[in-house]
Amino acid sequence: REPELALRVTGHLDDCTCDVETIDAFNNYKLFPRLNELLESDYFRYYKVNLKKPCPFWNDNSHCGIRDCAVKPCPSVSTKSYSEEANNLAEECEEAKRLGAVDGSLSKETQEAVLRWTRHDDSSDSFCEADDIYSPDAEYVDLLLNPERYTGYKGPDAWKIWNSIYEENCFKPQNVKRPLASGRGESSISVSGVCVEKRAFYKLVSGLHASINIHLSARYLLQDTWSEKKWGPNITEFQQRFDEVITRGEGPRRLKNLYFLYLIELRALSKVLPFFERPAFQLYTGNKSYDAEMKNLLLEILHLAKSFPLHFDENSFFAGNKKEAAKLKEEFRLHFKNISKIMDCVGCFKCRLWGKLQTQGLGTALKILFSESLIEKIPESGPSYGFQLTRQEIVALFNAFGRISTSVRELENFRNILQNMR
Repeated sequence: REPELALRVTGHLDDCTCDVETIDAFNNYKLFPRLNELLESDYFRYYKVNLKKPCPFWNDNSHCGIRDCAVKPCPSVSTKSYSEEANNLAEECEEAKRLGAVDGSLSKETQEAVLRWTRHDDSSDSFCEADDIYSPDAEYVDLLLNPERYTGYKGPDAWKIWNSIYEENCFKPQNVKRPLASGRGESSISVSGVCVEKRAFYKLVSGLHASINIHLSARYLLQDTWSEKKWGPNITEFQQRFDEVITRGEGPRRLKNLYFLYLIELRALSKVLPFFERPAFQLYTGNKSYDAEMKNLLLEILHLAKSFPLHFDENSFFAGNKKEAAKLKEEFRLHFKNISKIMDCVGCFKCRLWGKLQTQGLGTALKILFSESLIEKIPESGPSYGFQLTRQEIVALFNAFGRISTSVRELENFRNILQNMR
C-alpha cells in the first residue's frame, strides 16, 4: 500500500469555518518562526512545577512517581531466574529511566535571577495563583534542557492515564466503547450526538493527545550509542498512531482535532492582546532593553494571531439558556481541574512536566475565552483587577501553543517524508 496517511487531512474542520491548508500556511511560514524565538527567551524557558505530588486517584505500585523509571518497576534480576524476557524488561526500564528523567540543573546566576523575578511578580497586581507553585517541592525547570520527545513511557501505565482522561472526563454518550480497549489510541467514539460545547471538550483532549504523539514520533530515539544519541522522525511510529487504515479511520480524525485545538488556542491569543498591550505590563527578567525587545516580539505574535482570517467563533460556546450555560461552564472547569490532577499520576517525570504545562496552558486559553467581557474592560493604564494572568499562566499559555504550533509544523515534515516514499 502506498503511504499517503496524513495527506488526507485536508479541507474544512467540523464546528469551524476554517480549513487545514489555511492553518498550515499561516502557522508554518508566519507564526511558528517568531513563536520559536520568543520561547527561547529567559522569561519563557523557565517553568515552575511540582513534580513530587502524589497521584490522588489510585495507589501507584510501580513507584514511577518516585523514581525516574517510566515504564514498569525494574525487576531485580537474579542469576538463577535470568531470562531473555527479564533482561529485555530491565533494559527497557533503564532506557526509560534515562530518557524520562528531568534535568533540574540551573546555573547559580539563573537561580538568583529567578528569585528576583519572583519578588517582582509578588509585588505586582497579581491575585490569581497557580495550582501548586508555592509548594516547597515546586522548582524551576529549564524547558530548553528538557524537550518533549520519546522517553520510553508506554504500555499499561500510559494507557491508564489516557483512559482516565477520556473515560472519566470527556463529555460523551454513555454507550460508547472504552477509549483504549484495544491497547493503542482511543477507539472510535461517536460525539455527533452531543452538544457543541461537550463535543468541543472531547476534541480538545483528543487534539492534545494527538499533539503529544506527534512529538514522540518526530523526536524519536533512533540511535543510542556511547558516543552519541540521535533523535529524529520515526515514520513507523507515526503511521501506527495516525495511518487511516491501521487506525481504522481514527488517525485523520485525531489530526483534525489537533487543528481544532490549534484554533482554540490561537483565538485565545488574539483575544488577550489588550492585557499584554498595557504599558505597565512587562516580561520582567531584569534586563530592560532585552525585556522591551521580547515584549515587542510578543505583541507582534499577538497581532499576527489577531490577523488570522478564519478564527474559531467562540460565541457558539455557551450561547443558549443562561442557567444551562453557567452549568456547562462550571462542568468544563471541574473536568479540566480533574485532568490537571491526573497529570500527577504520570509515571515519567518528563512526560509529567509537559503534561502539566500543556494542561495549564489550555486551561489558561479557556479562561481567556470565558473572560472576554472582563478583558474588554481592562484599563489602558493601571492594574487590571477584573482579569489577571500570573507569570506561570503566561509561560504555560505560550509554551503550550508552541507545542501545538510545532506539531502542525512537524506534520508538514511527515507529509514530505511520506510523499518521497511513494
